[in-house]
Amino acid sequence: MMADTGAALPAATLRRDPWWLEILPTIALLGGFTLYALYVIFVNNHYYAEPYLSPFYSPCLAAQCQHLTLPLVGRWWTLSPALLVLWAPLGFRATCYYYRKAYYRAFFWAPPACAVRDLPKAYAGETRFPFLFQNVHRYFFYLAVIVVLFLWWDALLAFRFPQGVGVGVGTLVMLANILLLSAYTFSCHSCRHVCGGHVDAFSRAGLRHRLWEAVSRLNERHGAVAWASMISVALTDLYIRLVAMGVLHDIRIL
Repeated sequence: MMADTGAALPAATLRRDPWWLEILPTIALLGGFTLYALYVIFVNNHYYAEPYLSPFYSPCLAAQCQHLTLPLVGRWWTLSPALLVLWAPLGFRATCYYYRKAYYRAFFWAPPACAVRDLPKAYAGETRFPFLFQNVHRYFFYLAVIVVLFLWWDALLAFRFPQGVGVGVGTLVMLANILLLSAYTFSCHSCRHVCGGHVDAFSRAGLRHRLWEAVSRLNERHGAVAWASMISVALTDLYIRLVAMGVLHDIRIL
């Protein structure tokens, strides 16, 4: 019995509108963020401006860090400290259900839009290498939660200046960033499943039901928060980087 591969389109596209405009923002945002992240990782400087630590380098685990969070890796590590931690949140985003839909359409053309022919001649889903690794998304969720906790600690440290407790523009930038990252992480489908996916009867699990309902409401805006939090990470790093370089002066509000 042959597998159903879906109806074949008689032409490359049945649409007459500029359908490719739908995927341009995805290409620009994801492509731009990827290039910026690669630059940040390998430039390996200007990621700390007291008391602000870039989210790309948190937690900072190598002894050579400009701001050491946990001394887990000695000075033998000569590469960028970001490589020690960034794989976890990036892996979480790369395997995210929402981002998969976005970059499958924009970069793999599978499919690029409704009523437009797929570029791949065969489709095996996520059962073959390398897409088989998409199935570890739920485990990346647990790692992402750990990173979010460290970023909350960084946001709290952003209130502590050498002169005492205060608030700077960078403090507000870091606080907004962690709020968006928390909203993205905890609106994830995997988080929703953890809260209520194994419950057979919500009537016997009142707390789990309330958590599931709260995450479900967040999940309705998961796509928008995914983009906002990604942009926020890049802008937070850029602000800290410019302050560390002396291009910007961090204004103290309180």
